[in-house]
Amino acid sequence: MDVTDYCTLLLLHHVTIFLFLFHSLRGQIQVTGPSRPIVATVGDDTIIPCQLKPAVNASGMRLEWARPDLSPGIVHVRANGQEYAAHQQPSYRGRTSVSISNLQHGDLSLKLSKVKVSDEGMYRCLVPRLGLAVYIQLVVGAVSSPVIRLMNNSSRRVVLQCESSGWYPEPEVLWLDGEGKLLSAGPTETVRGPDDLYTVSSRVTVEKRHSSSFTCRVHQKDTNHTRETHITVPVLSRFVKGVMVPGFFCILLSIYLTAWRKRPGGGKEQETEKKESAVTENQT
Repeated sequence: MDVTDYCTLLLLHHVTIFLFLFHSLRGQIQVTGPSRPIVATVGDDTIIPCQLKPAVNASGMRLEWARPDLSPGIVHVRANGQEYAAHQQPSYRGRTSVSISNLQHGDLSLKLSKVKVSDEGMYRCLVPRLGLAVYIQLVVGAVSSPVIRLMNNSSRRVVLQCESSGWYPEPEVLWLDGEGKLLSAGPTETVRGPDDLYTVSSRVTVEKRHSSSFTCRVHQKDTNHTRETHITVPVLSRFVKGVMVPGFFCILLSIYLTAWRKRPGGGKEQETEKKESAVTENQT
C-alpha cells in the first residue's frame, strides 16, 4: 500500500467517525421554544426565545429566523459569523439581533426592537445543519388608560362616558359600581385607526342609590392587559337637602331685608316717622 492509498483510507476513516458522531449528536440535540405565545407591547423591545438542548456552541452554525406568512419571510439570518440582510423582510431591517455570547451557550433567541402591530404572527427558528426548527407565536398588544366624563347628573340618575384609545387587539369595556358589581351599559363603540389601533367608548346610565363611585375597566383577554379608572359622583342625601335648601332661602331673605333697610328712605326713616307720630299722639 502506497502513501496515497494510506492517506485516502485515513481520510475516509476520519470522515466516517465525524459523520457518525455528527448524526449521533444530531439525534440528541433539540431546538426548543416556549409552549405559550410570547406577548409584547407596541413600542417596547422583546425577546423571542429559542434554545438548543443540550446547550452546544452554535456560533458557527447557520441560524434562520422567518415568518412563513410573509413574502419575503426572512426575519433574521446569521451564518459564517456574520448577519445577512440581503433578503430580509424590509419591515424588520435594523430591528433584529442575536447575542453572539448567548450563541456559544446554545441560545438562539431573537431580540426584536420597537415592536409594531404588524410584528404579530408565527415565527420559525431554524438550524439548517441539524434540520431542526421550532415555531413560536408572538402576540402584540397596545394599551392606554381610559378617561371618564360626566355627561349628565340629575337628582336621581347620572350618565357617564368612558373612552380609551390606542388599544390592540380590540378590548372590551366593563362598568362596575362601588361594590365591584357589573353594571348594564350600552353597546361599546369601536373605531380602528390607520395605525391599526382601536379606540373604544361606552356610556352607562345609573341610578343614585347608596353608591356614588363607579369604575370603567378596559380589558384585552388575549394579552391579559387591563386598565381602569374611577370616578366619584357627589350625591346629596335627603337630610342634607332638607337642611341646606331652606337655609339657602333664609340667607337670601336676610340679605334682601338688610339691603332694603339700608337704602335711602328705607326702613330706618320709616321707623323714625312711626316713633314721632306715636309721641305726637301721646301729647295730644
